[in-house]
Amino acid sequence: MRLRHASGDTIHLGYCTNVHPAEQFAGILAQLDTYAVPVRAALGSDVLGLGLWLAAPVAAELAADPALRRRLRVELDARGLEVVTLNGFPYAAFQAPVVKHDVYRPDWTTEQRLAYTLNLARVLADLLPEDAARGSISTLPLAWRQPWDTDRADAARRRLDQLATGLAAVQRDTGRVVRVGFEPEPGCVVESTGQAAALLSGMDTERLGVCLDLAHLACAWEEPAEALDRLRTAGLPVVKVQVSAAVEAADPAGGADALRRWVEPRFLHQTRGVGCAGAADPADPAWAADDLDAALDATLPGPWRVHYHVPLHAPPEEPLGSTLPVLRAALAALYTGPAAGCDHLDVETYTWGVLPEARRPRTDAELAAGIAAELAFARDELVDLGLTPARTASATMEVSR
Repeated sequence: MRLRHASGDTIHLGYCTNVHPAEQFAGILAQLDTYAVPVRAALGSDVLGLGLWLAAPVAAELAADPALRRRLRVELDARGLEVVTLNGFPYAAFQAPVVKHDVYRPDWTTEQRLAYTLNLARVLADLLPEDAARGSISTLPLAWRQPWDTDRADAARRRLDQLATGLAAVQRDTGRVVRVGFEPEPGCVVESTGQAAALLSGMDTERLGVCLDLAHLACAWEEPAEALDRLRTAGLPVVKVQVSAAVEAADPAGGADALRRWVEPRFLHQTRGVGCAGAADPADPAWAADDLDAALDATLPGPWRVHYHVPLHAPPEEPLGSTLPVLRAALAALYTGPAAGCDHLDVETYTWGVLPEARRPRTDAELAAGIAAELAFARDELVDLGLTPARTASATMEVSR
């Protein structure tokens, strides 16, 4: 979907397809028909944005084959779908039975991560709509925090310099600008906007910046307006925003039984107590745990915020809640000023398949309906801030079935 900011800027709103397991070209096309087309129809939108996730093997295949990229662009256009952003955080197997720490590998000390991200940039340059100002790719915030030392930090900085050079080459070759945003996440080398300002300043900010995930922002117990000011002061652009909400427990001890229903084996659910915001190390075990079950077994001071993306329109039942107030404050800080704070918004609830059983979609149709409801929720929040729905310049058509 597209919206218009009062400044005249076009805001692209879509959903991230890392909720779907397909990792081969045929499967990616199939998921367009199974999910994206029904979502667009439910929203009554002339175009639906996708934050496409391409696993490393299919990204390499597409980057090496211009004809295959053209085919993907045709298939997207035929279905009324557009891609201005890619999710380049998970490298592969993101919906495997167990992901946990594997999602941070390979990290930004490696050639594999660099090659993957530049492959994504080459693909995205050919998928961008003609009237899109630029493309964006989100990626991990350098690495998981352990192990990390001066040698690994130096290696990562070299990769970031190579990344900027590679993105400049993509622009020379295609005429399209693609930027990469490093996404602060609990437990990583860059967990907060303060760490982003300290560790990412000095990189090529014409092509590199920050992807701000609003659930992660909440779990770091950051105040959105202050966080955005911190990034602006550091000269770090917000190249992409992931519109997401986390689980919140005002009274973890009293809500322990409810919290245990959210423990699951696939993803890490880093848990942070309110004191982590003032700690020298946000991952200090006095205030933090790397997974929800570990937090429940410890004595972290409450309240808690849990890195567990929940559907925006359907927060957990009491005694739990979600971090929607942080989401709303962040969107207000981004979009009520004279200029739009970011032009790429991605609803990223990748956890539909691991929600507590009673909340989990049972069919493909139920999942598509849930995604549509989330997007409608996000759209309405933005409209309440003064943005207006905008149509695309060119008509779209349904592919024949």
